[in-house]
Amino acid sequence: QVQLVESGGGLVQAGGSLRLSCVASGLTFSTAAMAWFRQAPGKEREFVAAINWNGGTTYVEDSVKGRFTISRDNAINTVYLQMNSLRPEDTAIYSCAEDVSGDYDYWGLGTQVTVSS
Repeated sequence: QVQLVESGGGLVQAGGSLRLSCVASGLTFSTAAMAWFRQAPGKEREFVAAINWNGGTTYVEDSVKGRFTISRDNAINTVYLQMNSLRPEDTAIYSCAEDVSGDYDYWGLGTQVTVSS
């Protein structure tokens, strides 16, 4: 059974930075694509960024392009989201997800990111 645990969220002022981490248990991490999603209050969950199994390919949603970077370390089963130049509209719960079967099969509970103006 795969478990994903996010950390690194918190309260930060606009323009600040945070680095989120997602640690995965289980044996599938090193061959699975990973992604970050976020959900703001009253809004639907939206895609933020994704990375393929070896980190060679990444995708970043347009609204965070140039500010957010996704990366991974397969040796420690961890995927990261480096978030710079944060804006109040980035406030949300950020969750990681693991793609084992062509869909996002496993999800973490999320970590809260709050950006004050």
